[in-house]
Amino acid sequence: MDTSAARAAILSRIRQAQGRPEQVADTEYQQAKQYLAASNPGPRPDLGTDLVGRFCQQAERTSQTLDRVAQAGDVPGAVARYLDSIGIARQAIAWRTLTDLPWQASGIDVAFRKPVNEDLVGITGCFCAIAETGTLMLLSGPETYSSAALLPETHIALLPVSRIVGSMEEAFALAKQERGELPRATNFISGPSRTGDIEQTIVLGAHGPYRVHVILIDD
Repeated sequence: MDTSAARAAILSRIRQAQGRPEQVADTEYQQAKQYLAASNPGPRPDLGTDLVGRFCQQAERTSQTLDRVAQAGDVPGAVARYLDSIGIARQAIAWRTLTDLPWQASGIDVAFRKPVNEDLVGITGCFCAIAETGTLMLLSGPETYSSAALLPETHIALLPVSRIVGSMEEAFALAKQERGELPRATNFISGPSRTGDIEQTIVLGAHGPYRVHVILIDD
């Protein structure tokens, strides 16, 4: 369901109540940008210089599994080995941004579309990853649909090590620098879906994938 019209109507009423014009003026955008640029960041922990090592450590703490390859062309082989190791057929859906990888050469049947209930494996990239918490940051778009990381029971994420930043503040700054503004959906993924609602017992996969496998790419 498209909620953009309702959102626009709500924001319009708020602006009217504040005595502002219905549309945001360029001067307001500039004032907001200047305020953000002048704001001092809050205190942050010392993460050291090995952001890749820190990310891996934190990712494993949140029940993610990891693999590492030398280049993007090695990804399909790593995916095939992982699926074999957990006893799942070599079938998946994936982001359309990943069409150029040699999937067929590794015997993987990949459909580049949004998932349906029957799809067990979703393969995505990610915008960046956060070393402090072992978190993946995914930005939605026509070719990077959020559902690929949320609906299938197994989520495989491809992460170039050059896209690992220290903190969430740095992740937002990178998005602002490269995209200008955030897309309709921004997802932060820190391991498999989990809940402790029933008798405070942690259950994986309650609201999404119960496996998150990250393949780090050195190039």
